Amino acid sequence: MDRNEEFRKSVTIIYKGFIVFFAFFGIVLCLLIYIALDHTFSAFKQEDDTPYADVMDIDEDRIENGIHVRTGLVEAEGLMEVVHNCTNCHSALLVTQNRMDKERWAATIDWMQETQNLWDLGKNEEIIINYLVTNYPVPKKGRRQNLENLEWYELEE
Repeated sequence: MDRNEEFRKSVTIIYKGFIVFFAFFGIVLCLLIYIALDHTFSAFKQEDDTPYADVMDIDEDRIENGIHVRTGLVEAEGLMEVVHNCTNCHSALLVTQNRMDKERWAATIDWMQETQNLWDLGKNEEIIINYLVTNYPVPKKGRRQNLENLEWYELEE
């Protein structure tokens, strides 16, 4: 029995050795086939047509058709002050949706400085407020015009 046991152990060791050898050979063979088909390893590189490739090439201060491309703000005097001071903390959409007059903008800036850690804007505050009031004014709301010259008719029962 001793000899049979040794023979089994030898066969088991040889069998495991063959499995490891063929597994390693299979991996090397797959790698060689891949290299033969794609020697540039392009599967492991980011392609230029990914959405992120275009973002890297955009000039952040580019203006097209009178609109600042990155923020969507209107090109006018004071635009860059707004971009540099307002869009550091929040989206330009938050700025444009809050259409206010000069007093309300000044109060909002004071509130942001007191509660949101907004830095002192100095002389830029007036430039920013003028830009916002000029380009994003308070919408004029009002009643529709009165109806005139109407011919009323009586309902028949």
